[in-house]
Amino acid sequence: MQLSRRAIAVLCLTLSSSTTAIGGETVTAAATFGDWSLLTDAKTPHLFCFVTSEPKGSEPNGALREAPRAYISAWPKDGIKGEVSFRMGFRIKKGTEGTATVSPAGYKLFGSNDRAYVANSTQELKLLEAMRKGNSLTVAIASDRGTTVTDTYSLNGVGQALQQLQETCF
Repeated sequence: MQLSRRAIAVLCLTLSSSTTAIGGETVTAAATFGDWSLLTDAKTPHLFCFVTSEPKGSEPNGALREAPRAYISAWPKDGIKGEVSFRMGFRIKKGTEGTATVSPAGYKLFGSNDRAYVANSTQELKLLEAMRKGNSLTVAIASDRGTTVTDTYSLNGVGQALQQLQETCF
């Protein structure tokens, strides 16, 4: 069930309008903080909320792929307050580990289809804390064609966005 909610959230984020209806769920862009945006569903209490950003840079340049995005999702009913994931925009090579880095620390990622997730929930909390304190985040993982792709995200506004995520969703 959670995967279907994730799918709805991902579809909603790909659309640029501030209010969108998909699969019976209305998603609204609630606020923007620096380079991060907060989106919520229209329910009260909320079923899901998330903050998202697009990378400021990607390597290799010109790689054929859909638009990548970083997400930090909250699912109040399930008690999930900060699930980190990255839509890479390409199929990830099966069994490949990736890395999310907020200097100087790196966090292991695993791939599933076109998304990368933090491999360990304890490390996920540490990554979120590092993101609050850091300036940039680098995500690297190999495509199913064997090419390692690296995306760099600005962390400008992520702390404010996460604070608002908690206040809005819980």
